[in-house]
This record gives sequence, structure tokens and C-alpha cells, in this order.
Amino acid sequence: MTFQIEDHFQPIITTMDRFGFDLGSTRISIYTALGTTLVVVGVILFGRIASHLARRLFARISQLDPAQQLLGEKLVSVGVWIFAIFLGIDVLGIDLTALTVFSGAAGLAIGFGLQKTFGNLIAGIILLMDRSIKPGDTITVNDGITNTVGQVKKIGIRAVSVTTRDKKEYLIPNENLMINQVENWSYSSRDVRIKVPVSVTYGSDTDLAESLMMEAARATPRVLDFPAASVWLESLGENGVNYEVQIWINDPEEGIGNVRSDLLKHLLRLFRENGIALSQPRRDVRIREVPEKPAPDSGES
Repeated sequence: MTFQIEDHFQPIITTMDRFGFDLGSTRISIYTALGTTLVVVGVILFGRIASHLARRLFARISQLDPAQQLLGEKLVSVGVWIFAIFLGIDVLGIDLTALTVFSGAAGLAIGFGLQKTFGNLIAGIILLMDRSIKPGDTITVNDGITNTVGQVKKIGIRAVSVTTRDKKEYLIPNENLMINQVENWSYSSRDVRIKVPVSVTYGSDTDLAESLMMEAARATPRVLDFPAASVWLESLGENGVNYEVQIWINDPEEGIGNVRSDLLKHLLRLFRENGIALSQPRRDVRIREVPEKPAPDSGES
């Protein structure tokens, strides 16, 4: 049966191979080009399907946390693509020793071109292995110019996807997370302390003011009972008594500005109800008396 199929397609193969040319000992024709295209497409389809199956397989392993699942998925995907590429080379019958001619300038150029790509790949694997940054973590990335605060949505081969509170998604190269300062708000603990400055006038009842600050802190949603909120006297300022209300939350991905806003609104209402005045800048302007200038002597003409 096999011989009959080969005999049936042999005239077609011969005709397609006739249109081409010889390059050394290699025949380049329509037949070889078509065969190479089919092998390349097959390698790509095999790599994509195998990577998708690996992703679904690791997603079903509930014993692994999301970071371990992602690490296993990336390692299997890399191994699958390496296997698929070498399998395609073997099917095409390419002699790897013939590629040594490209190990000079071409290989050096390709190495420089892919340096950042491989660097980001290795950095991403290291991040997943040491579990310093995981999907779901809230981080602050300081690149020396700006601070990017957001939640890690995905750690890819090239970059980490970080979504901010205003729904902007930043793709930060993995290498940047290795060389720049990164604050991980949920690395070892999800508890985050928020400091809220408050200033009252010197004539206010400071004991009452402190108790109202504690009441506002305890009544604010998302503020934890433990660690407990606290009020610290920071300084005796130029315009009033400066306090700092310290509260704790364990869901930093929901933002901290809204917690601070809720506390201040509640505190402002309590202060108004209890006659506590907030300090305000005061400037005394003194006007010195200026002697009147004598009227100019008109003289007689």
C-alpha cells in the first residue's frame, strides 16, 4: 500500500522538484520549499498546542500555588519548543555541522540581538523560582524617575504585567525588576501601614482630639483591629499640634488613597461636632507708619 501511494505521487514530486536549482550538494526547488514550509508550520503548531496543554495541566494541579504553576508551565513550554525545533531540524535532514559557518559574525550578531530577550527570560524564571514577585502581589517599581504602583497580573517570558488603580496596564521588562528597587507590599505579609497627618490648634482639647482620631480610625472600613490603630504626637508646629494617625490594612490592591479619604472625612465630621479646630497657617502683617513727605516748595516765579 505504501509503495502504491509513493508511486501515485511520484510524478507530482518529480515535476515539483524539476523547478529549482542546485546549491552545492543541496537541491532547492518547489518541492523542498513546500516540504520546509510544512515542517515549520508543523513545528509551530506542535509547540503552541503542547504549551497550551501544559498550561491547562498545571492549572489543574491544586497542590501548587499560582507562582509554582506558572514556573512549571514556563519550563515545560521552553523544553517543548526546544524539542520541536530540533525535531524539525532532524525531519528536514539539516546537518548541524553545516551551520558552523554561521558561528562567526552572524552568530555574534544574533547573540547581541537576542541578549535582552534571553536576559528577560532568565530574569522571569528567577523571579518565579525565588517567589519574590508573584501574580496578585501589589508592588512599587522605582526606576529612578517615577514610581509605578500596581498589582501584578501576569509574569510573561519578556515582561511583567502590572495594573494600576486607574486601570493602566504597564509591561515592565523582567530585567528591570531585577536591577531596580522594588517594594512588594505582600511579600511576607499583606499588612500595610498607612500614615495620616492631622494638625489641630493649640487651643483645642488634645486629649479629646486624640480620642476622636482613634474613633475615626476604628470606624473606617477596611482598617484592621489588629494590628490596632494608633495616634502619635509628631511635633509642636508653628501653627498647631501635629499628630500622625497610623492605621493598618491587609488588602493593598484595593488602594490606600480611599482609606485615607474615608478616615479624614469621618474625622472632620467628629471635629466639627466636638468643637476641635484644625490648625491653619497664620500670618501677621504689620504696617509701619511712614512719615508724610513735605509738600514740594512751589516758589514764586
